[in-house]
Amino acid sequence: MTNNAHARPSGDAPEPLYDVDVPTPTHAERARTLVAQIKTGTLCTLATDPEGYPYGSFVTVAFDDGNPVFLVSTLAEHTKNLQADPRASLLVAESGSEDPLANGRVTLLGPCTQVEGDSSSARVAFLATHPKAEYYMDFGDFAFWKLEVESIRYIGGYGRMSWVDEVDWHTAEPDPLAAAASDIIAHMNDDHADAMVLYCRAFSKATEVTAASMTCIDRYGFEISAITAEAPRPVRLAFPAPVGTPEEARAALVSMLNEARTSLK
Repeated sequence: MTNNAHARPSGDAPEPLYDVDVPTPTHAERARTLVAQIKTGTLCTLATDPEGYPYGSFVTVAFDDGNPVFLVSTLAEHTKNLQADPRASLLVAESGSEDPLANGRVTLLGPCTQVEGDSSSARVAFLATHPKAEYYMDFGDFAFWKLEVESIRYIGGYGRMSWVDEVDWHTAEPDPLAAAASDIIAHMNDDHADAMVLYCRAFSKATEVTAASMTCIDRYGFEISAITAEAPRPVRLAFPAPVGTPEEARAALVSMLNEARTSLK
């Protein structure tokens, strides 16, 4: 893990209210987490007619060891394009934000070729993600294709972007809290808003806040929007140790709350 999610202040930017060296997911981890939660994307190939133009297709996708896999028909234009030139890219993008450009997205580039063999890992990965595909996956005009990722562009919204190293991409793992994160955040904000304030006062420089809310959580820690006299300010806090399950996250949050209450007495 590195601290590439939070830039140090420059110019007239205020000093952060937390330790900027707090453990934070790498861009590779953030990118792997993003794509693991999305089952569709835009596959871009090089058109054969008209020749050479980028051709975008909406596709269903799964991931096999970080490499996108597709089940596509030989009748599809993108299949014809790949048969002529394997160079391709896949765009996977989040939705939900009122500002579309604030959503995260990942673009993966590399050669995309057909996968041979009925028991391939690509087949297993795709069926695990898209079980209904079993209905047509054995039709004669369908086949599995895999994009071997060589380059990765990650954009996590405004001000968070980079080219991710290929090795980092393949060794990173999706965050284990991703599927439960929204429920954890809603629970903490709805039922334990007072704890957010105590976390800020005990573990950050945001000691004068009167209100705060959790905005995200991951294996390394969580982020809070602290309401200060000037404006809402971000605060990131680390768990005592990385967590691997929602239950471990709950235990860590309870432990930190007890510590905060003790230190603020």
